Amino acid sequence: MRVFVAGATGAVGSLLAPMLVGAGHEVTGTSRTLAGIERIRNLGATGVQADALDADSLRQAVCAAAPEVLVHQLTDLSGADGAANGRIRREGTRNLVEAAKAAGVGRIVAQSISWAYAPGEGPANEAVPLDSTAAQPRARMVDAVRALEETAAELGTAVVLRYGLLYGPGTWYAPGGAFAAALTGDGSARFLGSTVANDAVSSFVHVADAARATLAALDWPGGPVNIVDDEPAPAHEWLPALVKALRVPAPGPVTGRQEWERGAHNTLARSRGWQPEWPTWRTGFAARRDNL
Repeated sequence: MRVFVAGATGAVGSLLAPMLVGAGHEVTGTSRTLAGIERIRNLGATGVQADALDADSLRQAVCAAAPEVLVHQLTDLSGADGAANGRIRREGTRNLVEAAKAAGVGRIVAQSISWAYAPGEGPANEAVPLDSTAAQPRARMVDAVRALEETAAELGTAVVLRYGLLYGPGTWYAPGGAFAAALTGDGSARFLGSTVANDAVSSFVHVADAARATLAALDWPGGPVNIVDDEPAPAHEWLPALVKALRVPAPGPVTGRQEWERGAHNTLARSRGWQPEWPTWRTGFAARRDNL
């Protein structure tokens, strides 16, 4: 299959590209820089220069590759700028979908998130609507996620992968990453997540498991699918385990959570055959520690 990966040098994309090549797919990946194109080539794929916010360059790249499926891994998180990432979700997705239409592509697999669900008790499944009651700044994030998912759905088949919090190489939760820097008091650390050991429930997924799910999703039916591990957990449980793995100071526990901080279920993804190598953050975090 001819697969076009928009965002092939990101945390998921850089693991996904060689998986796709290894599975026998013909892969084209995008980067905004020449250095990124070289990285893509070293992964065994064809690299093309394209900017998600430049509709013309993206359309030319997609049409030239003539893919059978698009994989949307576009983000703008290096600067921890929520507005910039929201623009990628809205405008970048729009440009990518319009490029797909111009190239006659009817299938897309798109990266979304699993913490945009409406408030409620217990982990959310895919039947729970996105949050329509959020106050700012969460409302801007949810609106951008909604725009991404609705735009992707304009194509014939749109598989929307709602990833959990990504940990592992290239993520904020990696050794030396933004989470560790924020906990050590690095004033220059840019991080959009929480470092509070409270009752807020989160769902994690190792970045390699997210990439494997994306590979599998090439053949899945359309619709949203939570890509999370088996153990949603409150921060006062997972945060001490993570700081132990990263060898950084641990904040003291506190009480309280927002009603939307509920985690997510992975029942649907598992019913489709996806089996995470790291089914719980407990062993995943410990493995990071052992490999430091």
